[in-house]
Amino acid sequence: MTRVLLFGAYGFLGGHVRRTLDAYAELTCPTRDQCDLVSCADDDLAILLRAVRPDAVVNCAGRVTGTGHQMLQANATATARLVDAVATHAPDARLVRLGSAAEYGPVPPGHAVNEHGPAMPVSEYGVSQLAATRLLELATVAGRVDAVVLRVFNPIGPGMPEETLLGRAATLLRRACGRGEVSISMGSLAAYRDFVDARDVANAVVAAITTRTLPDRVYNIASGRAVPAREAVRLLAEAAGFTGEIREDGRAPGRSAAVDWMCGDIRRAAAGLGWVPAHDLADSVKALWAGSAERRIHLG
Repeated sequence: MTRVLLFGAYGFLGGHVRRTLDAYAELTCPTRDQCDLVSCADDDLAILLRAVRPDAVVNCAGRVTGTGHQMLQANATATARLVDAVATHAPDARLVRLGSAAEYGPVPPGHAVNEHGPAMPVSEYGVSQLAATRLLELATVAGRVDAVVLRVFNPIGPGMPEETLLGRAATLLRRACGRGEVSISMGSLAAYRDFVDARDVANAVVAAITTRTLPDRVYNIASGRAVPAREAVRLLAEAAGFTGEIREDGRAPGRSAAVDWMCGDIRRAAAGLGWVPAHDLADSVKALWAGSAERRIHLG
């Protein structure tokens, strides 16, 4: 059975990856307390790699919020440490990292960006993610590691953090439904986004682990379709049974305002990994809302 060392296994995307990999892999999933890639000792990371002897190392850990310094530490510096450790203590392992569409920055409206497109991030988060990608590319070219980056666009599914657009919308809709309120208020929902189901992201990780020869080292993981954010929120409201008004009476977050269109070209992933998304937006939104309801019941 394939041995996989999975970092970030208890976060949003990492949880979906963990549940998918658990069906066929021998998983080791250290918690942040056990091995935080930012703060753990080099010796502890080395001991972990030598003990697991992984066939693949998957990194779903990182930060999407915080200061620039915090995000660079969690995304770029942690990647550099992991590259050094894998190169020394598990050189035959496939190293898979989840990157982000934020690495691209602005994309011309109507255009689906491919992996050859210019990477000009406009946020500290995007810069930190792009730095991590470049570190992996350089290490792979140098023959130090066998690494691949999955550039995840806007992931959607149960467990989404409230800092995300649809995570926030789900929280507001739960509250409104519970209180009998007739409206919710959000910022501008005019931006176009490429939403990809978290289950499809997890399947892409499986493909990245199991594909014997990788023709490329960076792959867009997206739906290949851009939709207005308000359409995604409308579908979520429909799934919740909410018939009230969705007000757009605030400004979009700075990062969203700077990139008003995002769509990913997924032909490389289809050709190189044999991966295509299996879930459409309506299906993904229903799963998000169902998971939100289950979590509410669980938490009481």
